[in-house]
Amino acid sequence: MRKAWELAQELYWNAKPVVLSEEDQTWTANLETQKFYDQILSLDWGSHVPGSGAPERIMAAAVQALENRGYRVSVRGYELLEEGIRVQEEGDYVKLHKISAELRYELAHAEKEESASYWKYKQYTSFEQYEKAVDFPEKCPVTIDEPKFRERLKAAWLSQMIGAAMGTMVEGYTSQNLYEAFGDVYDYLREPNTYNDDITYELAFLDAFSAYGYDVTSKEIALSWAGLVPCGWSAEEIALRNIKSGILPPESGIFHNPFCEWIGAQMKGGICGMVAPGDAYLAAKLAWADGEVAHAGNGILGEVFNAVLTSLAFAEPDVRTLLRRTIDLIPKYSEYYSVVSFAWECCGRYADWHQALGDCQERYRKYNWIHAYPNACCEVIALYYGNGDYKETLHIVTMCGVDADCNAGMIMPVLAIQKGMCIIPEKLIHPAFHELITYMRGKSRCTLEELVDDTLNSIKHAKNKEEV
Repeated sequence: MRKAWELAQELYWNAKPVVLSEEDQTWTANLETQKFYDQILSLDWGSHVPGSGAPERIMAAAVQALENRGYRVSVRGYELLEEGIRVQEEGDYVKLHKISAELRYELAHAEKEESASYWKYKQYTSFEQYEKAVDFPEKCPVTIDEPKFRERLKAAWLSQMIGAAMGTMVEGYTSQNLYEAFGDVYDYLREPNTYNDDITYELAFLDAFSAYGYDVTSKEIALSWAGLVPCGWSAEEIALRNIKSGILPPESGIFHNPFCEWIGAQMKGGICGMVAPGDAYLAAKLAWADGEVAHAGNGILGEVFNAVLTSLAFAEPDVRTLLRRTIDLIPKYSEYYSVVSFAWECCGRYADWHQALGDCQERYRKYNWIHAYPNACCEVIALYYGNGDYKETLHIVTMCGVDADCNAGMIMPVLAIQKGMCIIPEKLIHPAFHELITYMRGKSRCTLEELVDDTLNSIKHAKNKEEV
């Protein structure tokens, strides 16, 4: 194998001198790069969600997220935050780059707030630690070679597209403001499509899983991200930067990542449950490996929650029983358990889901609408009060607001897995869902049938590999 110095010398000694034209000597590419980075930075200070137009300010959210995790951001950090908002509005990118760099320094050096309620809960930093804290049920055999199984997979993927399309139209707003703007939403507010970034990461997982099966590691999933996913948002974008800099999981989900307990892991647990039907332990293990690419702690538990929920849906036909069993597979000393169990208690307290949501909104009002906690509450509420009714469950999760596309995209497949295609109202099956369109490299388009076949074949390959 050639040494690095030999490669460099070969390039140098074989280089033939040329005379460049005036055009070739310009710095056009550098100017385009400058514009690109200015635009990216501007989005951090003020942007709108592509699907719904909801406003976001990711730099303020970063401060918020750290404080949610029991850290104290300095006075200087807050001064920079206010200054950055003003400078961004003025369009002074020279100052904004300086302010952003210094603010990120302050975030990276935020001090632990010992008295914060966050630290009263146990922190779970590895799958082994989580595994010891819960009692997994026996694996329920699910026959994957029958047509019924493929139908359930198809119903699940179609339901994720339906839920994501419905939620994308309204994400980022409060329930109250959605009612004021639209009244009760039971149907698409516009023509639906499959443009949704959440599913991108599930496809990246599937890419790694198809190659490595049930032994897939977080490193292999991270490398699929590096190859397939061109860009992300919040936790995912930071993780992508880390991975491309050679920082691999679990560090990629933690290093300079204030958003590691946001919804990004929770929004993609469904695929881990689909490939581990009836096996809560295996679904949880896969979800942990997938989650630690860009998240940590309670953020990963959010993915475990949805993975287990999806996996057990293949074996448990009653929604409320399924929900309770899944909650019980979250460690009882974790803060995440306190969230989903509180939501469950609110459901048992009120006949009207709006009242349960109101209590959850008040309890978690300091959390960003993209954080895992308020959205986990919405999942619990919609599943509980929907009680197996597809149309009503979709209605409730949509009207709960917050990150509605992530929530609907995770819980609607659960009902579809339980009952199959027959549960999906014909009215909701739009022609757009015949093809999935993504922004991934090399996977920009695939049909629903291809996606179902890819999932099924990956499961069969993984099980065959396991038996060898």
